[in-house]
Amino acid sequence: MLGLKEKASYGLGAVGKDMVYMLSASYILYYFQDILGVSAAAMGVILLVARVFDAFNDPIMGVVVAKTKTRWGKFRPWLLIGTLTNAVILFLMFAAPPSLNAGGLVAYAAVTYILWGVTYTMMDIPYWSMIPAFTNGGKEREGLTTLARSCAGVGSALISILTMIIVPLLGKMFAGNVPTELASRYPGSQWIELNGFKFFTLGVAVLFVLFTLIMCLSIKEKSSVDMKTAKIGEMFRALIQNDQAMCVVLTIVVINVALYITSNLVIYFFKYDLGGTNWNDGYALFNMVGGGTQILAMMILYPFLRNILRLNNIKIFYVSISMSVVGYIALLAMATLGVANVVPFLIPGVLVMASAGVNNVIITVFLANTVDYGELKNNRRDESVIFSMQTFVVKLASGISAFIASIALSVLSLKQVADGAENASIDFSAGVSAASKMGLRMVMTVVPIIVLLAGVVIFKKNFILTDKKVEEITGELKSRQK
Repeated sequence: MLGLKEKASYGLGAVGKDMVYMLSASYILYYFQDILGVSAAAMGVILLVARVFDAFNDPIMGVVVAKTKTRWGKFRPWLLIGTLTNAVILFLMFAAPPSLNAGGLVAYAAVTYILWGVTYTMMDIPYWSMIPAFTNGGKEREGLTTLARSCAGVGSALISILTMIIVPLLGKMFAGNVPTELASRYPGSQWIELNGFKFFTLGVAVLFVLFTLIMCLSIKEKSSVDMKTAKIGEMFRALIQNDQAMCVVLTIVVINVALYITSNLVIYFFKYDLGGTNWNDGYALFNMVGGGTQILAMMILYPFLRNILRLNNIKIFYVSISMSVVGYIALLAMATLGVANVVPFLIPGVLVMASAGVNNVIITVFLANTVDYGELKNNRRDESVIFSMQTFVVKLASGISAFIASIALSVLSLKQVADGAENASIDFSAGVSAASKMGLRMVMTVVPIIVLLAGVVIFKKNFILTDKKVEEITGELKSRQK
């Protein structure tokens, strides 16, 4: 049985890797577009192409890891190689040479972001795939997976809460004077944030390497363990032959696109709409409450709806989507009515993030049910293939949403302008037109609502795996086995 040391070290690895992932996913657009001034449209194309490429790269990396044989096993070598290279690329990505011209910055963003995705996959695939290599299965394996998912949530929450608090502080400590030749491009708060991100990323990268090293030294891998991998052709063939899996996968894409559009733009909402000299404190509070709510929704809200209120999973899904829609409507109404205090905005934030937490659980349940359905229909269990689609479609949704957010920023002309201030404590919303603010609100709320409703239509029209249907399928499969 696993000891506390192994469990803690594996959880620590999840904290480190999701700190890195959240930093890249949440702030790469803001860093290059708002601080360095790269075209929002160019960033949208870069993020979309890189994410789609990264999604297709996952199965390839799975095959490479599966074929690896060393005296240290097949997983830990790639964990270390991937972590070290990803940490270096992460730092370089957030340490862009400020003297580069517009074209140079676009090229730099494209190369570093694509390399970051490739190197992150190098360590992420073996991290999750190695669980069978040092667990005995059953409750031990399920418990470790749950622990790792929870620790990953902690890593993400830490970055969401701390980034825009620590970045300005580090920037003020280490920025120094702006070089004369760059003074017109990066005055005031831009120069502070530029340097703040560089040193903050350095700290995150060091912790990432340290946590992974502790993990690799603490766990004992069974090098003989087999790793099943799914090829791209198998993934799509499994979907084509399983209409319920196709329905669930499309639903995952749609609901994640809606959520990620908002998460990409919420920092701009706090900076350029709500504004205020302490906008980053409000943003950090919003993220802290939202991140905590998402974790609690997975641990408490879903079991409450399922076990206490006795709702079936389909009803829970509709309740969850309704919560999100109500949250978006409330957010739009508050912003339109001129609410300036961050505290009321925590209410729609809680609704949207609670919905996201419940959806994380419910979609996994639906996906598991499609495996049994596929076995009954096609006489073949595609469990590993179908579940490998989760990472693929989440990354695809991330790329699509980043592209939409980037186009919106380009149309609305939202980016930091030369302020000439000596520090970051200025109100950026003062120079933003009412039309741009309203446009940002609409893209953050109305577009996700439309996307969610489209997802509901897809789901309602095609999904047939009710609780009763699942019981029938389970009974039929048991009869076949007998």
